[in-house]
Amino acid sequence: MTHADEPGFVSLFDGKTLDGWFSTPRTYGQIWPGGPTIQEAFPGVIADNYNEEAAKHEAVWTVEDNAIVGRQDSPGNGWGGYLLTEKTYGDFELRFDANPDWPADTGIMLRKKPDTFHGFQVLLDHRKSGSIGGFYGNGISGFHAVPFALDVKTDANGTPIGLQEDDPATSIEKFTQAKRDLLTEHCSVEEFLATWKFNDWNAFRILFVGAKPKASVWINDLLIASIDFAAMQYPNYNADDVADFLGPKGHIAFEVHDNDKNLGEGRWGRTAACRWRNIRIKEL
Repeated sequence: MTHADEPGFVSLFDGKTLDGWFSTPRTYGQIWPGGPTIQEAFPGVIADNYNEEAAKHEAVWTVEDNAIVGRQDSPGNGWGGYLLTEKTYGDFELRFDANPDWPADTGIMLRKKPDTFHGFQVLLDHRKSGSIGGFYGNGISGFHAVPFALDVKTDANGTPIGLQEDDPATSIEKFTQAKRDLLTEHCSVEEFLATWKFNDWNAFRILFVGAKPKASVWINDLLIASIDFAAMQYPNYNADDVADFLGPKGHIAFEVHDNDKNLGEGRWGRTAACRWRNIRIKEL
């Protein structure tokens, strides 16, 4: 199905079923191509049998009110997963709407490997000290290229009512200028906060082009961040190695994050969900 007002775009979601998609558990592997695994590099951070246990607790993906909804497989169990397109994509423009609960640490994977966590990620870390619209390197060095970090605003009863800039004094994942400097373009946190719709739908547009890609993210028509992965300099990131490792095409995927010792349910709330709708793509 094409969208009459968006020539060249094709729908990836029929609004009723998960036809064209498949799910996998959220597992871990080498933290850069040819590098150590997380267990080898950071002993004790995750269990040696983590991947085997994760396979028993895939995230649950449903269709509700014409939207894809992702949740952990039982409230508060702490395991995650991915929902992937069956088809692989190289260069494209991707558009969709997203509506995450607070807290829900999710993201959009690009050129993702089918059975591992490896790929480029557009961040939708809707939790304390998270960032939205920047980039992360899943298993391709762990680069964190973001323009700002966020926290939640609450009312007098402690109910979340919106987002605000993360306070460095209370941050659990400090924002640094070095993270912003990985980007070629970015908006200000004030511009982002003025456009983000809390507890509502937000329109994403992602442009992703090149063997060693250039990428840009817009939310509600505001350019959030751009990056040039061919030129980016980061420890253990080699653009040629990543291009060879991921290949010219990969899956697009949505994420339900697992919880960890540091953030616990601050990463994914006990009953949290993220919702996705109007998912369409134009191959370039």
